[in-house]
Amino acid sequence: MSTPRDTQPLPPPVLELRGIRKSFGANAVLKGVDLSLRPGRITALLGANGAGKSTLIKALSGVHEPTSGEVLLDGAAVDLENPIAASRLGVRTVHQRIDDAIVPGLSVAENLVFEQIALGEAPTVASLTSLLPRARAVAAALSLDWDDAFLRQDVFELGIADCQMLLLARALVTDPKVLILDEPTSTLSQSEAERLFETIVALRERGVAILHVSHRLAEIDQLADDIVVLRDGRITATQERPFDFAAAVTSMLGEGATRDIERLEHLVGEQVALEIAGLRVFPESPAVSVSLRGGEVTGIVGLIGAGKTELAEYVFGESTGAEAGVMTLRGEPYTPRHPRDAIRRGVYLVPEDRAAQGMLPGWSIAKTFSLPFLSRFARGPLLQQGAETARAAQAIDDFGVVATGPGQTVDALSGGNQQKVMVARWMQTPPDVLLLDEPFRGVDIGARREIARRAREQAADGSCVVMLCSDVDELREIADRVLVLVEGRITLDARIDTVSDDEIVQSMTEVA
Repeated sequence: MSTPRDTQPLPPPVLELRGIRKSFGANAVLKGVDLSLRPGRITALLGANGAGKSTLIKALSGVHEPTSGEVLLDGAAVDLENPIAASRLGVRTVHQRIDDAIVPGLSVAENLVFEQIALGEAPTVASLTSLLPRARAVAAALSLDWDDAFLRQDVFELGIADCQMLLLARALVTDPKVLILDEPTSTLSQSEAERLFETIVALRERGVAILHVSHRLAEIDQLADDIVVLRDGRITATQERPFDFAAAVTSMLGEGATRDIERLEHLVGEQVALEIAGLRVFPESPAVSVSLRGGEVTGIVGLIGAGKTELAEYVFGESTGAEAGVMTLRGEPYTPRHPRDAIRRGVYLVPEDRAAQGMLPGWSIAKTFSLPFLSRFARGPLLQQGAETARAAQAIDDFGVVATGPGQTVDALSGGNQQKVMVARWMQTPPDVLLLDEPFRGVDIGARREIARRAREQAADGSCVVMLCSDVDELREIADRVLVLVEGRITLDARIDTVSDDEIVQSMTEVA
């Protein structure tokens, strides 16, 4: 989808930040940010994890009050003292972390009109039945095919993609002056992303100022009118079209950041690390059989709903499968009935949703890091906290995690640094099989390349590394072999250097 570019003189900013600073104790995160968002323009915000993007977004959305500086809306100074105040002023934000905005226990309909209730635009006490007409209207206005059964469903039962679409719908139902989108496509399929892009372009044409945070350069090139680069709490570069992405990445990460990942020599041979036979990923899907070898990275790619996560959870012992197949690990029978069985055999999973499946709120990096391996840090019944802290400190250094130390809470880290902790946790000892489910979701280019490099090092040491994703570019960055999964069946199995992107995409869209 291409979008026309306005060649008229730039309109005055609808939102301006002047000298915005934000510190948490002695830690200065924003160090004098000046930013202008103009009506009818999409500004892409680039920055490495830890650069201050999340703090900047929270300052704009009323979550954090700046330590100093000034915010102007339509030329007048305003106080974005809380999210409701920001919403009333027309500044709407869709945060990357779903659990910051979704209310479990409430229905889809109630979550959909939640902001209207908070702003007094809908009754604060109302039955679900009385809210359904309003929720139907919201869904219809955004061309969402959500029936009453879906609207009545508890959001706790939704997948990540549906939750993301719900948050987008809630933010877009009104006519905001400023719309802030924090990695809005990170959980969406290609078709869902294209529908979102059409909505974003329509909002731009209506004069909305949009701040779009994304690490996907192709997406930025497709949508954005301007690029702003944030590094270490400061704006280090701005660009208008046409963009120089090499310069932007260099401004974001420093010299040498555009260097390609070194392709390590792998030990690929005939030895099968994990063999799966006769597994039905879904009850209605055909039985699949696949052999995964040590010494190589296998990329399993497919759209949302293809069965990637279900396959990974089965291998990790989190799901028994609709019709369980037979697995062998290094030639021995492998029948995990719980993740602890998989961990004992050296099969590890970095889950798709790190916040819900891999982290505990308020836990330190050190405790998060050691959680699956407590016996390694114990002497008798006592946990050796010194060893736990030392090992976490080593991982922080090895993976370049931006943190104050092993004692910092993991949920206080940026998304990319949380992901580094998740990957480092499972790489502290060489795994037999390492499953990476969407490992690049919500991480910047630097973190992505570090994770990819580490995964390839594990393969070079003989581990069987399996990456599950929905992005072909990400697949090419790391994989030696590609398996395409469609509705629980394999439609392509090939070496990555023998197939084109078009062939992979075509295989991903085959209809049963």
